[in-house]
Amino acid sequence: MNLAFEGPLDWPVTRGAIPVLVLVLGLVSLLGLAVSSSRHWWSRRLPCAVVLAAAVTVLIRFWVDDWWQPFPDPLPRKVLFWIGIGVLGVLLAVFRLPPLPWRGRLAAVVAGLLVLLMAGSQVNRIYDQYPTLRVLLAPWFEHTPTLSTSKAKATVAVPPGKVLAEVWHPPAGMPAKGTVAKTPLPGVKSGFQARDAYVYLPPAYQTDPRPLLPVLVLLSGQPGGPEDWVTTGDLAGIMDRFAAQHHGLAPIVVAADAAGSTFGNTLCMDSKIAKAQTYLAQDVPDWIHAHLQTATGRGATAIGGVSYGGTCSIQLGVNAPQVYGSLLDISGQDEPTLGSHQETVDQAFGGDEAAFDAVDPLHVMARQRFPDTNAAFVAGKSDGEYGPQNQKVYQAALAAGMKATWSTVPGGHDWNVFRAGVSTQLPWLATATGLTR
Repeated sequence: MNLAFEGPLDWPVTRGAIPVLVLVLGLVSLLGLAVSSSRHWWSRRLPCAVVLAAAVTVLIRFWVDDWWQPFPDPLPRKVLFWIGIGVLGVLLAVFRLPPLPWRGRLAAVVAGLLVLLMAGSQVNRIYDQYPTLRVLLAPWFEHTPTLSTSKAKATVAVPPGKVLAEVWHPPAGMPAKGTVAKTPLPGVKSGFQARDAYVYLPPAYQTDPRPLLPVLVLLSGQPGGPEDWVTTGDLAGIMDRFAAQHHGLAPIVVAADAAGSTFGNTLCMDSKIAKAQTYLAQDVPDWIHAHLQTATGRGATAIGGVSYGGTCSIQLGVNAPQVYGSLLDISGQDEPTLGSHQETVDQAFGGDEAAFDAVDPLHVMARQRFPDTNAAFVAGKSDGEYGPQNQKVYQAALAAGMKATWSTVPGGHDWNVFRAGVSTQLPWLATATGLTR
C-alpha cells in the first residue's frame, strides 16, 4: 500500500494539522470537564476523579508489564501518561453526568470522547503505527489478493562477474508497479503454526522472460504481524519507488511470521516455545524456492526485520549463515528476551544457560567468524534504549568479521524509523545480493 495523499483517508494523522487540531480539542475538552462553579466539585468529585485515574493507570501498568507481559519491554512513560489522561477524561465525564440536564450530559460525553481521542492520537504519534486512517481501517477496507505462483517460460540469470542490472533489459509492457499478495506459508518441517505471509513481487517479476531476483525475508516487530509491512510499513510504496529507479528491478520481499500471534514471542529460536528457527531457516526458504522463480544461494537471500524482527535477523544471520548471506537489523535488541534474561532462559530452555548461549547472537559471534556475511544495522537517533543495543551488536558483528555498517535515521523506536531503515538500506541490499553494482 502506498502512503500517497489521495483523499481524506490518506491525510496524515500523526503529523501536520490534524493531530494538532485533535490535541487542541482534547485539551479544551479536558479543561472544560475539569472546571466547575460547584464547591462540591472542587472539594470532592475532581480530586476523586484525579486519584482514581492515577490508580487505574498504575493498575494498567502493573497488569501489562508484570502480569500479562505481552511485550518484552515495559510501557514507555509517555504512553502511560497519555493512557492516564484518557482515563481521566472518561472519569471526569462520568462524574459530571448526574446533576446535568440531557444537553449537558451529551456535551460531557462528547468532551470525554474527545479527550480519549486525543490520548489515542498522542500514543499513535509515539509509535506512528497508523499514519493515516486508511492504514487504521485497512483490515476492513483493503483486499489483498491470493498469491499467483505461475511460472514464466524463460528467465534471465546473471553470468559470472556481472550483476542482474547489467544484463536486464525491461520489455515493453512491463507494469509500472509491483504486486502484494497473501499466501499461507506452512511449517512443514518445524510444525510452527504461522500466520499468512505477504509477498511483494516487483514489476520485473511480472514479465517473460523473468529476471531471477534476490529475496528479502522481512519480519515485523512484537506485537505485530506480517500484515504490518503491507499497511503501516508501506512495503509496496518503498519497493515500487526503488524499482522505478532501476528499470523495474527490486528484491522479492516475503513478509513472514516469526511470532505466531500478535503478542506471541517465539524468540525466533528452536526452544520449548516453538521451532521458530527451523521455520525461518528451512520452511520459509523451501517454500520460496518451490513456489517462486528467484535467484538461489545464500548470496541472493537476505533476512531483515524491525525491533523484535531485527533481533531475529541477526539470530538467523549467525545461526543459519548457509541460508542468509545478508541481514538487515533495524532497531533490534542485543539479545532475544521474554522480559529478563533469567526468565528467557527458564521459559525457553528450562534454565539451561548453555543451550541459550549456543544460539544467542553475541555468544555465537564471540566464537565464530562470518567473513562472507553482509550486515546493516540501523537505529533511530533518539532511540535511547534500542539504539545502544543495536550498536553493541554491530560492534560484535565487526569483531566476527562481517562486512557490517551502522547508521541512524531521525526518530525513536517507531515506524518512521522502521520505514526509513528499509528505504535507506535498499541500495546497500541490492548491491549485497547481486542486483546492482
